[in-house]
Amino acid sequence: MRISQLLDKGSIIANLAASDKKGVIDELAQAISENTKIPAKELATVLLEREHLGSTGIGGGIAIPHGKLDAVKSIIVGFGLSRKGVEYDSLDNKPVHIFFLLLTPENSTGGHLKVLAQISKLLKMNDFKKSLITAESIDDVYEIIMNQDEDF
Repeated sequence: MRISQLLDKGSIIANLAASDKKGVIDELAQAISENTKIPAKELATVLLEREHLGSTGIGGGIAIPHGKLDAVKSIIVGFGLSRKGVEYDSLDNKPVHIFFLLLTPENSTGGHLKVLAQISKLLKMNDFKKSLITAESIDDVYEIIMNQDEDF
């Protein structure tokens, strides 16, 4: 399963305005909501509930907010980029710049784990991360992800 098959351009925010964790989640949830018609508040609630179990800020300037929801019928991936960085309670206590959001159906444990693993593998590539951080537009972000996902 490739990220390129799950990510819609409309679910990418190339310049997040939020300055805190809740704001980032609300902003990403809104973008996903516009593509899926699932209420943004419902999406944000699931993501924030997951954050209460432990931060999805994995360190290295990266967070992968994720959750499961009955209203989600197939795996959804979103992306956000913060130029200034966001305090996100990440494992290394450093600001987060790159956000990959993942929403899966309630009963999709295997798919959920596969996509998380795929995102993690991509984000271990320093050139990929550097390219994302310097991306200037939604099109740039989309192209970087599509190209790397093809090579993977």
